[in-house]
Amino acid sequence: MESKTSSCIVLLALATSLVIFQMASAGDPDILTDFVLPLGVPSVDASYFTFSGLRGLVGAPPPEKFKVTKAAMTEFPALNGQSVSYAILQYPAGSVNPVHTHPRSAELLFLMSGTLEVGFIDTTNKIFTQTLQIGDVFVFPKGLVHYQYNADAENCAWGISAFGSANAGTVSVPNSVFNTSIPDNILAKSFKTDIITIQKIKAGLA
Repeated sequence: MESKTSSCIVLLALATSLVIFQMASAGDPDILTDFVLPLGVPSVDASYFTFSGLRGLVGAPPPEKFKVTKAAMTEFPALNGQSVSYAILQYPAGSVNPVHTHPRSAELLFLMSGTLEVGFIDTTNKIFTQTLQIGDVFVFPKGLVHYQYNADAENCAWGISAFGSANAGTVSVPNSVFNTSIPDNILAKSFKTDIITIQKIKAGLA
């Protein structure tokens, strides 16, 4: 009986260790080839590894509202299995990239022009904020809620964000909370307010 009990404990410990290891190493899966080809495509040339979707940003006027232009796996299939992606972030004067998270990657932001107020909140609800200048780099840890805000009332700011995933994912906190099917009474209780206030917030986000 003791032998069986000991064996069960050992197996449980091994299984637990495996789960913990998998959680700790979570991210894009490793590939066993140099690169991943699209299904049904036997070979590719250099154009497959070239993405021209950012050309339109060069010399273009700034957008009227905050804009993200991605070079991720959806836009650039050659990134499949490579654990990297890019995003160009454009912040018109006074605009904000609302609070959000990236569940599959940290974000490394390089500010190319303007100034930018950035911040993230850790799991103890401590906030870390910084005002970035041109040439500064800031890291938003993986999975944590964060934001960026261009407080300049006259000038646009530009940034480049790099991700350690071909598909980092973006979860917008306002949209995921108020633009989904969570009942109004649940939201009202969660935010310790009333249903009318919740409905006003939803209308503002529509």
